Amino acid sequence: MATKISHTYDDHFVVWFEADAIRTTLSDSGDVVDSWLDKIYRIHRRRLNRLVVGLDVEWHPCTYRGDVQPVAVLQICVGHRCLIFQILHADYIPESLFGFLADDRFTFVGVGVHDDAAKLRLDHGLEVGRAVDLRSLAANTLKQPALGTAGLQALVSEVMGVKMEKPQHVRRSAWDARNLSSDQLMYACADAFASFEFCNKFVMHSRMRFELPYFLQHTFH
Repeated sequence: MATKISHTYDDHFVVWFEADAIRTTLSDSGDVVDSWLDKIYRIHRRRLNRLVVGLDVEWHPCTYRGDVQPVAVLQICVGHRCLIFQILHADYIPESLFGFLADDRFTFVGVGVHDDAAKLRLDHGLEVGRAVDLRSLAANTLKQPALGTAGLQALVSEVMGVKMEKPQHVRRSAWDARNLSSDQLMYACADAFASFEFCNKFVMHSRMRFELPYFLQHTFH
């Protein structure tokens, strides 16, 4: 989990992950999401063809067999900017979000990201165009099959040398709450940022030490 959080204004926060400060926007407003995405397009306009995006989702924990809960929170991280969208409480889901997630110029990364993408499609009709699971990325490139079933904590420790905490009481908390706690905000931001940062550092590390497989070259070039 992230180490600390500070409130700047309205629903804007700075979340610290190790020495990295992540500008974090929390919202259930489609207009705010639209504005956030517009800023991402402008900031990264010269590298949209190779944009890497950390992606994660959260939902209320299932309490019995057959209990199915919809995605309550969607986290998107690009660089040191993170959006935490309370999609379950949203006034509307903007068309810009549909377009952003479906854009196959972008690579959405995370642990279990294909499952997250499937749940977004089922629960909210959102399609993710191109997704890369960090477990497969690490296992195939490092030739360590065990990493194919590793969690984000283990991957971050292996490649980044960072101890990442993911407290169970936060992971299984009420993500459908209207008001998320500071611990939930730090947890949500840390997951998306760590996925983004892991991918960036892993690819740079791999380029220096390994001959990259075709799928990795195709994904990030």
